Amino acid sequence: MEEYLPEDEALVNARRRGEEVGATPIGPAGGAALRFLAAVIDARTVVEIGTGCGVSGIWLLRGMRKDAVLTSVDVEPEHQRLAKLAFAEAGLGASRTRMIVGRALEVLPRLTDGAYDMVFCDALKHEYPEYLTAALRLLRPGGVLAFDNALWHHRVADRSRRDPETQAIREVHRMIRDDERLVPLLLPVGDGLLCAVKRG
Repeated sequence: MEEYLPEDEALVNARRRGEEVGATPIGPAGGAALRFLAAVIDARTVVEIGTGCGVSGIWLLRGMRKDAVLTSVDVEPEHQRLAKLAFAEAGLGASRTRMIVGRALEVLPRLTDGAYDMVFCDALKHEYPEYLTAALRLLRPGGVLAFDNALWHHRVADRSRRDPETQAIREVHRMIRDDERLVPLLLPVGDGLLCAVKRG
């Protein structure tokens, strides 16, 4: 599954740089799923919580419309610098991205309600429930949200795991599954991709 759609040089380089600085990126299959979701909804505006070093951003932008803009939020300036390098290597112009340095929970309240087609979350796991609350506000009806690491290295299914990160991911699973505004789906790609569509 991970090797079905091989990554090109720009993605391979971005992945290597991410791993070197400890920003583990989404896997190839998860990235392909993000591109697919962005293409299915013809995404024009996407918010990415956790820039990493550009891997997920490249996948997203390749699925989005040609005139679309990715808003990417990360607390680490160095990660965003490396992401900009990755986007340039992938032939994605600077006008396609809006990079915001800062804590997600401080940045997201400044973004416009209902103005986004998709929200992708891959940042601090213990903040996942708060990201979901923000995503529901930011998404338009018919918009898509996605959370990486939904299986959290098999910890989520292990009832003995009670650490804050695992508990927060379990809580997001419950919140999405039980919210009647959402149509949920858990994809078994990479470390798990938890998705949902916001009903119209």
